[in-house]
Amino acid sequence: MLRDKAHPYISAAEIEIICKDLGKKITEDYKEKDLLVICILKGSLLFFSDLVRHIKLQIKMDFVRLSSYGDSTESSGNVRIVKDISQNIRDKHVLIIEDILDTGNTLDFLRNHLEASKPASLKICTLLDKPSRRKRPINADYCGKIIEDKFVVGYGLDFQEKCRNYSDILFFS
Repeated sequence: MLRDKAHPYISAAEIEIICKDLGKKITEDYKEKDLLVICILKGSLLFFSDLVRHIKLQIKMDFVRLSSYGDSTESSGNVRIVKDISQNIRDKHVLIIEDILDTGNTLDFLRNHLEASKPASLKICTLLDKPSRRKRPINADYCGKIIEDKFVVGYGLDFQEKCRNYSDILFFS
């Protein structure tokens, strides 16, 4: 079993604190504004659902599914849209919710795709940031935790579609 080969990295309790803190910051920054939050499926789903409960605003939600990893632990660098958002974002305040900012390929692709629709603002919130692996000039506006260059699973993050359901984040050594 994969879990037997993994080591604890970020506990569910720490993730909960991160979600509360990020939710509070986002609430403060977007008060008096209509906010559309976009979840990047599948990895961000658990973070997204926990985070939005801490955003004390009336928000709208949408979902996008992108692909760049396939069955590998490394991004192919070729990003494609599997499922696009369903709402018009022109002149709207948009916040992308991502599980991990790694090479930046996926978020750079999505940011450029969404900016073409001319939103009023476009920001990024990531649970984890791995800046040592960055290949694109992109940063998160909201970041839960900066991590080392470790392959992590759990809390939505997967290895070949497995391990997403773990409540903690684990790493393989």
